[in-house]
Amino acid sequence: MKIYHLSHTDLDGYACQYIVNFYFKNVKFYNSNYGKEINENFISILNDIEKDGENEALILISDLNLTLTQCEEFEKTCKEKGIKLLLLDHHQSGFECMQKYEWYLLDSSRCAAKIVYDFFSKICFKDENLERFVRVVNAVDIWLKDDEYFELGKVFLGLIANAKEINRVMFQRENVFYMFFLLERARKFIEKEDAHILLDNAVHFIKKDYFLMKKPDDTLANLLSYFIVEKLSLMKEEFVLYYDNHKGILTSNIGNTSIIGNDFLVQNPDFDFFIDVSSRKTLSFRANGKIDVSLMAKKLVGGGGHKNASGGLFVGFKESANYKFIKAQIVDLIKAKELKKESENV
Repeated sequence: MKIYHLSHTDLDGYACQYIVNFYFKNVKFYNSNYGKEINENFISILNDIEKDGENEALILISDLNLTLTQCEEFEKTCKEKGIKLLLLDHHQSGFECMQKYEWYLLDSSRCAAKIVYDFFSKICFKDENLERFVRVVNAVDIWLKDDEYFELGKVFLGLIANAKEINRVMFQRENVFYMFFLLERARKFIEKEDAHILLDNAVHFIKKDYFLMKKPDDTLANLLSYFIVEKLSLMKEEFVLYYDNHKGILTSNIGNTSIIGNDFLVQNPDFDFFIDVSSRKTLSFRANGKIDVSLMAKKLVGGGGHKNASGGLFVGFKESANYKFIKAQIVDLIKAKELKKESENV
C-alpha cells in the first residue's frame, strides 16, 4: 500500500511526515495551510494516485483539521475510488468531525507529531531516539513551558518556520526532504548541554551544509542560487511560458529574483525572460538582452522599470498552492493582452 501524506506547513506538520518517513518508504508527501489549499492538495493527491496506478492507497492527513463539508466530500470520493482515508490531528476545532467520522482521530492533549508517533509505533516498533524528538516537538507545539525540552523546541520551531530556501510550490519534493534534513541535523543536539543555544548558533551552518552537497563553499545566497537554478534547469519545460514569440520561465515566490533570474538566463540561453509572481500579487521580470521586459511589464500589468529588470502588480492574481493554477492565470493574462492587441489592430 502506498501512502499519500498531507500535513501542515509548520514544525508539527513536517515532524509528522518525518516520523512517517522513518517507518515507511513508499510515501509521497504534500503540505498545506488551511482552507482551499487542503482541497487543492486533495485533488493533486487523487491525480497522483491515478497516475501512479495504485490499486491500494492510503491518504493520510495530519496536523490539519477539516470542515464537515470537506469530510463529506473526501469520504465520498475515497469510497468511490477504493482509497483508504485516515486523519490524525489535535485541533479542538475538528471535534464535530471526529464525532461523525470514524477515520477522523482527534486528541487535543498531544501535538499531531506525538499522535502520529504513538499510532505508528504501536503498529511497527518504538524508537527511543525518535521518541525524544517527538517530546521536543510536543513541548513547544502545545506550549509546555516547564518541560525540559521547551526552549530547544522553540529553536526547532524557528528553524522550520524560517526555512524558506526551497519553495514548496515549485519544488514540493525537494522542500519536504530539505525539512527532513534540518530536523535530522537538529535532533543531534537534543541531549547536549545548552542544546537550545548550540542549535541556535548552528542554524546557518546546518543550512549551508545541505547546499554544500552540490557546490564548494560559498555564501548561502550563492549556494542557494546554484541549487535553485540547477533544479529549474532540469524542470524548465514544466515552467515554460511564451510571450510575443519569446520563450520564458515562470516561477512563484522563488526569492532572490535578481540573482536566480540572471543566473538561470545565463545558463539557459534558449530562454529569453524570467518572471516570478509573488503572493503579494507582484510580478518581477528579468531578461538578458533578448527582450525589453520594461515594455513587457507595461503591456501586461501597467508596470515598468529597466530593459532587463522590471516589475508590476497583477491585481487580479489569486494565490494558490498549486503551480498549474498559478501558471494558468499568467497564461490567461498574456492571451487576454494579445487578443486586445489584435482587436485594436483590426
